[in-house]
Amino acid sequence: MTPDIPAPSSQHLLLNDVVRHIKDLPTLPEVARELLSNLDDDNISLDDISEKVSHDQSLAAGVLRVANSSFYGSNSKVVTIQQAVSMLGMRQVKNLIRLTAISNSFPASRCRNFDFQAFWSHSIATAECAELISRTLHMKHDFAFTAGLLHDIGRLVLVTRFPAQYEQAILYRQQEDCYLLEAEQAVMGIDHVVAGLTLADQWQFSEAIHDAIRGHHDPDIEGLNSVASIVHIANAIVHGLDLSHIDDDLVPLISQTAWNTVGLDKAEYLRIFRETEMRFEAINGIIL
Repeated sequence: MTPDIPAPSSQHLLLNDVVRHIKDLPTLPEVARELLSNLDDDNISLDDISEKVSHDQSLAAGVLRVANSSFYGSNSKVVTIQQAVSMLGMRQVKNLIRLTAISNSFPASRCRNFDFQAFWSHSIATAECAELISRTLHMKHDFAFTAGLLHDIGRLVLVTRFPAQYEQAILYRQQEDCYLLEAEQAVMGIDHVVAGLTLADQWQFSEAIHDAIRGHHDPDIEGLNSVASIVHIANAIVHGLDLSHIDDDLVPLISQTAWNTVGLDKAEYLRIFRETEMRFEAINGIIL
């Protein structure tokens, strides 16, 4: 028998509740803050990154694990951060630091029915897909990958800080067969877009990330960075490909505005589908 869901008004959160809980989160490592606050900064060198990563045990372990994976085919064991950073390259290391720092800030909570692995699988696949779209459009890749990785970050805020309420939102989604965003709004009064933007303010994410969070469900909002349309489409593609294997997942409708903004043809989309699946299979087993 399906448990009854409490009346939505009894679960509603105030924005101040979210702000207070976000302020209690651990501080991001310095190098991660730099890489999330200014995606335009190309001045940071491999030596700078190596030194900063070396002083953070968790980041260092993640970088070394990836560098020693079979995916990169190293003939000898990578034992230093300098070796790892040199082998992986600037783009891969930046992306890995962002992923590791964010995931470490949100350990698995006691919220029943929330699958953390599926969440990160979706986020990683969306990041890879968004980067492929941006490459096809000859745009800056850092923006798209990071925006795709963090578009749903507000869900982690809600599920780890308010697990009991989020469990009710998940039940509501299952019973009503609606999008999770609608369930959050009905049960909690605040959705993961609002929570994500609050976190983005607190952690000083770049404006491009703000826009991706704000517009990944509604890219028609006036004045958004075009990365919002890219992430909106990448999110729908990844849901459609079912890479996270989420039961009863709903594929979101694609905005005509976003579709026109991206403007790719059928052959380009088919190539992006294939490459997203290939990249996801290669990297997912290493990270998760």
